Amino acid sequence: MPIMALMASTSESGDAGLVEEARARATAAPKARESIATVGTGAAFVGAVLALLVWAPHVGPEAEVGTLLALVVCYAVAARIEFEVGFAIAVPTQLVFIPMLFLAPLALVPVLVGLGFAVSALPEYLKGDRHVGRAALSLLSAWHAIGPVVVLLVAGSPSPELRDLPLVAVAVFAQFALDFASSAARGMALGIRPRELLDALGPAWLVDLALTPVGIALAHASLQEPHAYALGLPLMGLLAYFARERKARIDHALELSHAYRGTALLLGDMVEADDAYTGLHSQDVVALVVEVADHLHLDADARRQAELTALLHDVGKVKIPNEIINKAGPLTPTERAVINTHTIEGERMLETVGGLLADVGRLVRSCHERWDGGGYPDGLAGEQIPLVARIVCACDAFSAMTTDRSYRPAMSHEAALSELRRCAGTQFDPQVVKAIAAISSRAVPMRRLARAA
Repeated sequence: MPIMALMASTSESGDAGLVEEARARATAAPKARESIATVGTGAAFVGAVLALLVWAPHVGPEAEVGTLLALVVCYAVAARIEFEVGFAIAVPTQLVFIPMLFLAPLALVPVLVGLGFAVSALPEYLKGDRHVGRAALSLLSAWHAIGPVVVLLVAGSPSPELRDLPLVAVAVFAQFALDFASSAARGMALGIRPRELLDALGPAWLVDLALTPVGIALAHASLQEPHAYALGLPLMGLLAYFARERKARIDHALELSHAYRGTALLLGDMVEADDAYTGLHSQDVVALVVEVADHLHLDADARRQAELTALLHDVGKVKIPNEIINKAGPLTPTERAVINTHTIEGERMLETVGGLLADVGRLVRSCHERWDGGGYPDGLAGEQIPLVARIVCACDAFSAMTTDRSYRPAMSHEAALSELRRCAGTQFDPQVVKAIAAISSRAVPMRRLARAA
């Protein structure tokens, strides 16, 4: 079963950022609130195991110590084959767990699973890749074993025969239910909503469901040949290869993400060096855009695009003569036509960089389109305008209105919001205006983008 998942994500490119954060969490000391939640859930697991040992210490097949140790080792091997999916880690332990339910005394199965998880993590603890304060997660990860054990105990310890498959199915359902319940108990203590948890655990559960029939077949074969469960090791080797391939792709995606972000920050510095107002204004727009993106529940990819678009929406102004950019007063029609080309210039600059920033360039081009179709450069209207561009457009206007300019003082936030509402449905997307108003009403401070060292 998966190690604790904390957030949700979709798509491999979106996963990359969440995987990076999950890796950072693994090496960091848990916060006090997290430690209390983890230790509390782990202590409850120990209590449940002791209750099982008292209730049914001898139910299930007897097994030699060597067989039990072999099962723990195989489980540990399976637990080390990790598919990183957002904050979740999918592991093919089902290939060992299902046979374990029919080869070991039932009350001992949760203990064997906990030992398997602990042994699997030893190399990371020894190398410092995982903080020792997270050792209790092994007990949390083993909670899923309690459900099937209870079901099989109540059912009289059935065998993995065809006639008993409905009971095995109920046991597997109990496995998922207990895994979610234990993770949700810890998640609620950390302020994580059950829906977020379901989204994070879903991919890992799909792996378990796909491997369950193979695990049942190995369990059935092990009734005739005690060590037949080891036939799952070659499949684990194949899955380990795929897991390494996925990790390599995610690592590459992270490297590209860092490169693109570094390039974006460098271009932002260029804008700020060329025009201090434009640079600082872009940073303020970034902070507000990120808040609006979160309020509108944009996915990880769109949120990242929104952040970069907000940072670079004025990058094309480096191509505009300074005497126009810094003019102290209204622009002439000719000067306005020149400055209106900055979105096209920005798109061209970012297309030259390529990759993710080329996609951002297409969004930068649309940041001055109007909801009613009266904007520039393409006269797009309504939902023809990309959502990210609509968000940046409204946030850009709000930031400009609440900032001192050479030719006018800053407006109050209340006055700027009134102007946004007046222009909702003509210049701005009404839903985006509502989001800005909601954020402003909560008095969420605009945070400036943290600069990379």
